[in-house]
Amino acid sequence: MRGPWCMALCFFILTWALEVKGEEVNVRGYLHVSHESLRAILPQDTHLLLDPASIEQFLDVLDGSPPDWATVYGHGHDDPGHDDRLFALNRERDAKREGKLALSWLITFVWLGELSSYNPDAGGFPVALGPKFTSTRWGIVRFKPEEVPGNLVVVVDALQREQLQRKIEQRRHLDIEVVMTGRLIPEESLVYDFSHDEEGLGLIMPFVRVEQVDFILPQ
Repeated sequence: MRGPWCMALCFFILTWALEVKGEEVNVRGYLHVSHESLRAILPQDTHLLLDPASIEQFLDVLDGSPPDWATVYGHGHDDPGHDDRLFALNRERDAKREGKLALSWLITFVWLGELSSYNPDAGGFPVALGPKFTSTRWGIVRFKPEEVPGNLVVVVDALQREQLQRKIEQRRHLDIEVVMTGRLIPEESLVYDFSHDEEGLGLIMPFVRVEQVDFILPQ
């Protein structure tokens, strides 16, 4: 996990549009009001990993049980065997994970977004993007897109535009959820590490090739 200044920088920097298998992911979309309304436009076979329980179940299927973080951590980053134990953990888990059907599942996860003021040139509200860290019994989980989608824009009608612009002016910012759908990258899938902010706290990073991006305004 990164320090506060790194997270702030990551949150507001946008990269260029993501390409998957030579096809550009659509980074313009409408704002949905709930996860339930989003289900209608998501592929029926996607696995929604939107809360700690569903993420834990996904990790249970892939890797069985959480690692013994305390043993792997030892005496911390200054422990001579720390890096070797972490490397061995990742290689062992990679080998046991090979061939599992869940590696090819379509999954949907959430990052954090923030709307900027309406931009006529963009035809909508530009979205700043940053990762979401979820606490689970496995440790902290942070989904990592293979490429971070950039140039995200929320498209609205005239009435919604006025409503959203008022909210942004009142609050100075407006938080949304950026929902991404894709599949684990076979050669990377999950990476185990430790938080840089809390000693000994395990961090798990599923690496995902994103195929679809959607937006939700939390109620």
